[in-house]
Amino acid sequence: MEAALRLEYYGRQERTMHYQVEPAAAAWSYLMRVRSMEEDQMERVLRLASQSAVVIFSVSSCCMCHAMKRLFCGMGVNPTVHELDQDPKGKDMERALMRLLGNGINSSAAVVPVVFIGGKLVGSMDRVLAFHISGTLVPLLKQAGALWL
Repeated sequence: MEAALRLEYYGRQERTMHYQVEPAAAAWSYLMRVRSMEEDQMERVLRLASQSAVVIFSVSSCCMCHAMKRLFCGMGVNPTVHELDQDPKGKDMERALMRLLGNGINSSAAVVPVVFIGGKLVGSMDRVLAFHISGTLVPLLKQAGALWL
């Protein structure tokens, strides 16, 4: 027998999971383990993001990630970079970043690069460039202690 389960994460999105119905205790136990692992990765992402003035979650082969790193380095900022493809739990962290950005689980939108400044989520490439073009990126970096000029 097959059933569907709707999960809501942080009030932003819903996801429907289809699974085989087993005894209620086993199904509940599995759901709690999955949810616990997802929350652990979310906590890990937020902890890593708060450990430096500028943090970039990246994939080493991504050209947009490379451009983002070059942008910050060109401004005199030394970001902390977490390469998700080199982390054993990188895929789980990528899913946590998708939830933070509000992307759907099956979204084809690129997740990385994701930038945090001063421990706060700025967003992906489009948001960072919008801040830069509007002139609000430099004050944000100064406020976080990433720039001194």
